[in-house]
Amino acid sequence: MTTKNDSKQDYFDKIKEIKVSDEKPEPLTDQNFFTVAKERSSIRHYDPEHKMTESELREILETAILAPSSSNIQPWRFLVIQDQSLKEQLLPIANNQQQIVDASAIIAVLSDVEGYKKAEDIYGGIVKAGRMTEEIKDFYVNQIHQHYGNLSPAEATRVAMIDGGLVSMQLMLAAKAKGYDTVPMGGFDPVQFVKLFHVPAQYEPVMLIAIGKATQAGFGKVRLSVDEVTSWNKY
Repeated sequence: MTTKNDSKQDYFDKIKEIKVSDEKPEPLTDQNFFTVAKERSSIRHYDPEHKMTESELREILETAILAPSSSNIQPWRFLVIQDQSLKEQLLPIANNQQQIVDASAIIAVLSDVEGYKKAEDIYGGIVKAGRMTEEIKDFYVNQIHQHYGNLSPAEATRVAMIDGGLVSMQLMLAAKAKGYDTVPMGGFDPVQFVKLFHVPAQYEPVMLIAIGKATQAGFGKVRLSVDEVTSWNKY
């Protein structure tokens, strides 16, 4: 009998068989936003010999965390996996996608559903920067605790996924601007991932992002037109 897991693995096995391109990736010509957005694509073939330094990864993450978040609570958390033995253990959890072991690093994007508890620190920093009074800060912090502290698990997860998606996109654009390629991956077992890496209970896995030096170009971008995906004012 074919199980759901078998079907999922068949899907990822078929992806491996697809011949993407014989072309090598073109180097980025400039760091203009529109160039970066146009040239970024999902890459699944990486140079396993290329190593990224911690400072390179930090610089990309520092740009990523400039992303917006709900009430500025910045709930994103990152687990950067560079150790090859850990990537090998992650491989079957992520449906044996080869980029898991070939990419320079795997960045697990997580979202803290209790991130609102850092509101005092965040808004206190705004006060210290002279951009908010203590009175206004206290109002914001109290409102945040009342609202987010009373969300249902489903609502809290929804907020976590939205903020996690925002920071993930910014991370991938930042990586491209620095000459690196990425691919976002939702195809992994979050339960097994949490177990393997001892992820705290309040952290929701959002996605895995492989990052490194591409050895093959990705698919050429083919998108539905703006007219096909956009309505104006109402449906």
